[in-house]
Amino acid sequence: MVALKFRVIKSKTQYKEYTKILERLVDAYPKNKEMKDEIDLLTLLIEQWDEDHNTFDNQDPIELLKSLMSGKNLKAKDLTEILHVGKGLVSDILNYKKGLSKANIRTLSEYFKVSQEAFNRPYKLIEVK
Repeated sequence: MVALKFRVIKSKTQYKEYTKILERLVDAYPKNKEMKDEIDLLTLLIEQWDEDHNTFDNQDPIELLKSLMSGKNLKAKDLTEILHVGKGLVSDILNYKKGLSKANIRTLSEYFKVSQEAFNRPYKLIEVK
């Protein structure tokens, strides 16, 4: 009997380990197409952990966005490419000066694989004078 290489994620430590492995596999994937099954399996396991341990209800949309960006090692400049907007708008969004548009919410929801409701909650904006 062959031992399983990956198992259902049962701890935060295992989750972090699997995300690191997945990143390495994805980086190497263009050179080695045989990794596709491992990538698919790890993606499924990680998404299941994320869904089961969703704490998004406790965060305002901008804190959630910052947390998701951190988890994927994204910077503000990466958001400009994801949202197809300028760096000034991304800065304003991340600094609570402008709200997320419906299009931004849809794009972020698809990119981060979370429900639109996670980004579509009220939060206070800083009044610009």
